[in-house]
Amino acid sequence: MNKARLIEKIAELVKDKRIEGIAELRDESDKEGLRVVIEVKRGESGEVVVNNLFAQTQLQNVFGINMVALDGGEPRTLNIKEVLEAFIRHRREVVTRRTLFELKKARERGHILEGLTVAISNIDEVIELIKASPSANEAKEKLLERNWAPGQVTGMLERAGATSCKPEDLEEGFGLDTAGKEYRLSPAQAQAILELRLHRLTGLETEKLLDEYLGILEKIAELTAILASADRLLEVIREELTAVRDQFGETRRTEIQASHLDLSIEDLIAEEDMVVTVSRSGYAKTQPLSDYQAQRRGGRGKSATSMKDEDVIEHLLVASTHDTVLLFSNRGKVYWLKVYEMPAASRGSRGKPLVNLLPLEEDEAINAILPVHDYDPDSYIFFATAKGTVKRTSLAQFSRPRSVGLIAIDLEEGDRLVGAAITSGSDHAMLLSSNGKAIRFDESNVRAMGRTARGVRGMRLLDGAEVISLIIPRSQRIDAEDQDDAAADSAEPLDAGQIYILTASENGYGKRTRLEEFPLRGRGGQGVIAMQTSERNGSLVAAMQVYASDEMMLITDKGTLVRTRVDEVSISSRNTQGVMLIRLGESESLVKTVRIDEPEEVDAAEVEPEDAAVESGQSEEGEGDTTQPSDE
Repeated sequence: MNKARLIEKIAELVKDKRIEGIAELRDESDKEGLRVVIEVKRGESGEVVVNNLFAQTQLQNVFGINMVALDGGEPRTLNIKEVLEAFIRHRREVVTRRTLFELKKARERGHILEGLTVAISNIDEVIELIKASPSANEAKEKLLERNWAPGQVTGMLERAGATSCKPEDLEEGFGLDTAGKEYRLSPAQAQAILELRLHRLTGLETEKLLDEYLGILEKIAELTAILASADRLLEVIREELTAVRDQFGETRRTEIQASHLDLSIEDLIAEEDMVVTVSRSGYAKTQPLSDYQAQRRGGRGKSATSMKDEDVIEHLLVASTHDTVLLFSNRGKVYWLKVYEMPAASRGSRGKPLVNLLPLEEDEAINAILPVHDYDPDSYIFFATAKGTVKRTSLAQFSRPRSVGLIAIDLEEGDRLVGAAITSGSDHAMLLSSNGKAIRFDESNVRAMGRTARGVRGMRLLDGAEVISLIIPRSQRIDAEDQDDAAADSAEPLDAGQIYILTASENGYGKRTRLEEFPLRGRGGQGVIAMQTSERNGSLVAAMQVYASDEMMLITDKGTLVRTRVDEVSISSRNTQGVMLIRLGESESLVKTVRIDEPEEVDAAEVEPEDAAVESGQSEEGEGDTTQPSDE
């Protein structure tokens, strides 16, 4: 990697806006080492910037290794195991040949020392013989002619073996005889005796010769053991590799990671909250949540998307870019999409058709979407259909995405999926119908079923009515049923943890009702009144649980969106009509409401007199937000 080229490449990528989020690039290299500083802009993800640098610069390079080697004289492509096996075979051959060579040299040296030891044991006779000889050749011949007393050699050879120091090329007849009483010198030994210096005959030097001879005998025994045992040979190989590691090894400077070489698209995308919208005709897109500003209720709002006259926003949720979205179709199938895989578009854009993103069949449409962060085996997906059927399936059964989709619920003909939510297995479930009724029951009343099961009845519906919302309350607290008659629209602020059920009608009216006002019943009933569906209100089109500190989005069938605070919506009892949430145009209807978790600053928008009249409980027809007779 060239540092100058790297810095130049990074600067080029920033200039071309192929990498965003870098505020400054500095070269702080000095004599102590290489140092390049990259400062990230405020609010940007450092990890995403690093992943982009890995993917687009020389900070990380991917290269292939063609492991071709000559094995047995033939070129072969080897894997890791085969390479290790070939290396071990090579080391066995090397150590064996080296051991044979060392054994040969040790025997040659031992043979010489053996002769010198015999000469020292017979030193007086050897000196006398050499003095009496007229020349060195005659002295050598006389040394070879005689048999000598072995002296200390006998005891040493008894322990090491009579032939342990005998060279392979030495002829028979030399060395210690079979009886072990006489020793015949070889020519090499006789020559070494003649070349022996007198100072080697001192007591200290004699001890050194004997010690060297003993050391040679031990070395010969060790080398012979290596050649005789395959296990000992492998042990020597391990010891030598350990020595190399200890002598030359150092702390690893690079880091081995599982898969920075295989960066996914997700690693290159910053994690942020996105608004995911899907229209009734199947157009999908994502927008940053920060694009929407909070407004006072009753405001005109901003257009969320550009819609055809016959198209409306049907699904809207807020999810992280790294989350997975489960998309459930009208045919009971489920598909998977990452949020970052969905097209990002501007506020005025329609988005991209889902048929271009998913393998949808003819006349198949997405009826419900659900964001999932991980697949907890102890969690469930709770389904509700327009005809009041409910089903509970383990979330783990959806953890293996398939490109062609999977069956999520078996739907009756004419039925459609209206809601899907993740539950813990011990939650409560609420179903709200278009005629303003609501039923609340324990989730355990619906047994866990497989993906292909049809489900059981959750709510009994009157003619023409259908389920419009599924709610999984985040609180299990239940007040007495007679609390339905209590006045709940007090201006007194409640605790921040109070849960409300926000209901909205097609004509833009809505209200907040305390969760405790909805009694716990068994599944399969008609439920209790959740909102009056009068001529002013129209049918109930949306319902969700909220907190006072939340914000919400309102979507109309013309594509208009309003983001407002929940605490600006009046608190009313179940059996009431509510107040205006959004001012609708001619032939415009409210079709969707969505809860936002993190409220932003509210724009200081003035409330017009008409809205003030509605807030005070007066409608254009003169109808107030009054308490109606109990439905029980």
